[in-house]
Amino acid sequence: MILSELISVLDPIEVIGPTDIEITGIHFDSRRIGPGDLFVAQVGTAVDGHTFIGSCIAQGCAAVVLSNREYLPSPLRGEPERGCYILVENTDLALGLLASKWFGQPSRQLTLVGVTGTNGKTTIATLLYKLVRALGHKAGLLSTVVNYIEDEAVPATHTTPDAIELNGLLRRMVDAGCEYAFMEVSSHAIAQERVAGLDFDGALFTNLTRDHIDYHKTFDNYRDTKKRLFDGLKPSAFAVTNKDDKNGLVMTQNCRAQVHTYSTRALADYKAQILEEGFEGMLLSINGQEVFVPLVGRFNVSNLLCIYGAAVCLGFEPLDILRVLSTLRPVNGRFETIHSPKGWTAIIDYAHTPDAVDNVIQTIREILKPHLTSPQGEEHSPLRGEPERGSGRLITVIGCGGNRDKGKRPMMAQIAKRGSEQLILTSDNPRDEEPADILNDMKAGLTEDELRSTLVIEDRAAAIQTACTLAQPGDVILVAGKGHEDYQIIKGVKHHFDDHEVVRKYANN
Repeated sequence: MILSELISVLDPIEVIGPTDIEITGIHFDSRRIGPGDLFVAQVGTAVDGHTFIGSCIAQGCAAVVLSNREYLPSPLRGEPERGCYILVENTDLALGLLASKWFGQPSRQLTLVGVTGTNGKTTIATLLYKLVRALGHKAGLLSTVVNYIEDEAVPATHTTPDAIELNGLLRRMVDAGCEYAFMEVSSHAIAQERVAGLDFDGALFTNLTRDHIDYHKTFDNYRDTKKRLFDGLKPSAFAVTNKDDKNGLVMTQNCRAQVHTYSTRALADYKAQILEEGFEGMLLSINGQEVFVPLVGRFNVSNLLCIYGAAVCLGFEPLDILRVLSTLRPVNGRFETIHSPKGWTAIIDYAHTPDAVDNVIQTIREILKPHLTSPQGEEHSPLRGEPERGSGRLITVIGCGGNRDKGKRPMMAQIAKRGSEQLILTSDNPRDEEPADILNDMKAGLTEDELRSTLVIEDRAAAIQTACTLAQPGDVILVAGKGHEDYQIIKGVKHHFDDHEVVRKYANN
């Protein structure tokens, strides 16, 4: 592509050098630069890409996009003009716009729906992708767990990929004949302009609780970053927001798109209530229609309402949507159930924020109630042939990740302790921190009496084994924090570790 055509999407402050040159590739990683490439110098959190401009030029780079005027070539310093220099206000924003242009603006050729919020993004994006495909349409998915181009799985490294990878995946979706694409949109991706230049046809809001304060510094910054997704919607797009969350209507203030709401408690466009509930699923009423879904928990009722509302906005028939919802299984690592022959049940969940931990524990406690009774005191029949619910204990195994928001650690321990009969604190992806330091931060949320009855087992496998050993028939073990992840990062080294494998080992042993 000719440079002048490529940079037509920018509003440069200054351009030095020829723009009638052929560009062979775009990179923000100087190690990947080759002859004829365009280098975008981003100011990262750890390294400033501007410091690599000289080496990129030496490697044959044809053009540079930069935001620091000090790195422009200066005849006064005896620096010749080699290639073209494009000075812009924000190179993060420029990279997003350039990546979209480079790949032929693929988001304009898809019906693109973004999902943002603290919890529920993966479930909503993944089940929407499955629902649309079940209704006979080709679709793609960009998620924390895995990316999909129709049936082709592509490993995911971030909740939202960098702008070049993201647009490359969207291009592949278009080339594969996809009509729809569903993607998780993280606050980091919005703040870092990874989604700049994308043409969203819909945006969905789940909820907002404490997370990523280490990055955003304040909750207000975190909230306002999420809101930018809705602020940028075009008038022909739609927004579906959670009216049960106090930030739900904040997200859509001044939004130009058509706004729709969902709620389990208030008047809204899409409403639902739980009629019956068990570990294998729920019988729901959604906008007056009954449907059994193989998902569990009040938080999943909200997720399903968001999915239902989005599908209606996309033009699908309500009864067809409900029919498919009744067949969809939980997403990997999201309230996944493993039954032991010994009579206890394990739940593996990605919950890694205080609100998510509270939601999962409250869901388990609701199901552990011995019986559901009608207002007249009559017992309901067991749901879909399930055995009678036990009144067993909840044993929770939980840790907190390293190099992340330390403020939520005592909160998570406190919530887990007060909702469980037995709490086991353990390690969860310590990264560069000492596991003992993370555990001490968690223990700070507990009283001396609570600490005396809490087990602290740093080795995660040993902690899960202990929970399985303690469990009796009717008990439930919650293994929280890692969900779909199959690794632990310890001192920069990635080790294989899968909660599912460890639980199954001791469930059957």
